[in-house]
Amino acid sequence: MKEESSDAGMKGVELGPGSGVFRQWLWRVIFLSDTRLGRAFDVALLWSISLSVLVVVIESVESIRTGREELFRAVEWAFTLMFALEYLVRIWVVRSPVRYMRSFFGIVDLVAFLPAFVDLLLSGTHYLIILRVLRMLRVFRVLKMAQHIGEAGILMNALQASRAKISVFLFSVMTLVFVEGTMMYVLENRANPGFNNIPQSIYWAIVTLTTVGYGDISPVTVAGKVMASVIMLTGFAILAVPTGVVTAELGREMARHRQGHRHCKECGWNAHDPRARFCQQCGVQLT
Repeated sequence: MKEESSDAGMKGVELGPGSGVFRQWLWRVIFLSDTRLGRAFDVALLWSISLSVLVVVIESVESIRTGREELFRAVEWAFTLMFALEYLVRIWVVRSPVRYMRSFFGIVDLVAFLPAFVDLLLSGTHYLIILRVLRMLRVFRVLKMAQHIGEAGILMNALQASRAKISVFLFSVMTLVFVEGTMMYVLENRANPGFNNIPQSIYWAIVTLTTVGYGDISPVTVAGKVMASVIMLTGFAILAVPTGVVTAELGREMARHRQGHRHCKECGWNAHDPRARFCQQCGVQLT
């Protein structure tokens, strides 16, 4: 028996070969949401994730944590062990455990409980448990909103197409702030203790170029103020460059998408043949 999962983005989650009745039932409950029990499992999982994240957030408030350390630790470990057990069950029921473990959701499922065990070696790292909020992405499947994943794929394709241009842009900006930061050091270091070294001056140039301007350091010489004005004006122009690049690629990607690619409302897959009537991933009829 082989069925495809409707969980968009999951790889290697087909039912394992030679599976018994119980294993088949468990696989459908965990990986699909086409049954009442499967949907209930997903909803319960989302609530558990939300509560576990809320516990971590509340624990960080010292006035609430004081005197309740053991209670918070017990609750956190209860959620951690529950997610660890769920992860092991997922590995047991799938056809290709390694492929699932290397998939996006497989890694997210692992990160959901791993920081708690890492905290046994490196104290304080248990707050990374907050990363389990990424598991909330499954809400797209539970609420039948998988088509939005296809829309997200358009954005990701546009970003990938812009990768080379953005890399060149970032390298150019880094070169620029190194030069500008060094010039500010030369102009201000004798009169201004805030520019007492080149790294500090580069930090100021980055803050100024991005128009953040914390105000903790400011030039005092006339030449320094002129240079600062040039950097600030340059910052406004630079911020528009990556926006234009991504917008242009996004427009091209959306045009390609409209020319024949349809997305599946069940699983979000959008790389169908224009002549296809059914989704090649989950078998749902395309509209």
